[in-house]
Amino acid sequence: MSLYVHGYDPRENIRLQDQASTLVELLHSDTCYPPESLVLEAGCGVGAQTVTLARNSPQALITAIDISETSVAQARQRIAEAGLTNVEIRQGDIFRLPFAPEAFDHVFLCFVLEHLSNPAEVLQTLKGVLKPGGSITVIEGDHGSAYFHPESEAAQAAIRCQVELQRRAGGNALIGRELFPLLHQTGFASVRVSPRMVYVDASRPEFVEGFTKRTFTAMIEGVREPALKAGLISEGLFDRGIRDLYRTTETDGVFCYTFFKAFAHKKE
Repeated sequence: MSLYVHGYDPRENIRLQDQASTLVELLHSDTCYPPESLVLEAGCGVGAQTVTLARNSPQALITAIDISETSVAQARQRIAEAGLTNVEIRQGDIFRLPFAPEAFDHVFLCFVLEHLSNPAEVLQTLKGVLKPGGSITVIEGDHGSAYFHPESEAAQAAIRCQVELQRRAGGNALIGRELFPLLHQTGFASVRVSPRMVYVDASRPEFVEGFTKRTFTAMIEGVREPALKAGLISEGLFDRGIRDLYRTTETDGVFCYTFFKAFAHKKE
């Protein structure tokens, strides 16, 4: 297990909610489970993705777990406020799952593997609680996929700080590009990966606010102090990079980022 580099403060909770609400259609429109199927969401965090998962499959039975007691409490509150009755939130460690072998028809995890030093081990563990023929869905980002107009080396330098801090914490902010080999090497079958690009310009104001500003740039801003403390970048260069990321949200700016959504099955 690695450290969650983004932290657990209320600002991060808000950022996760903004990210989830902005990306619902792009990331989740093709995730739907049959009635009465048993679904495990591994690493549900504050439940930002859980609400959409449950709404898309109202007759499926979803068990969502997370290791953080604080996150579990917030996820339970979010599920209750949404009026959803097909979700059980439990505290649990995805490396030591409290479930019987082959207990679930489907497994779902979103933005989890990037924080782990041993993602292959977790995939093996999840495969153990999946029924033969059952499916796994994995969604991850890849910070190396960010590009924008106007171009800015300062902005890229600030982004690299986040990538390096996550690496030092034991995670991998570039893991999106590795989903196919990870799933294939851990023995899953019928692996396929679908890139999902977020394209943002002034004609899409909801993405300008919800993604470029409140999700991606907020995430990079959040590592300012640890990046400076680690000596990864000068204060002036980092702050210029953040200004340049916000510059992409102006009327002549463009921002692009790619998520990767992988699907696979456990062999019969």
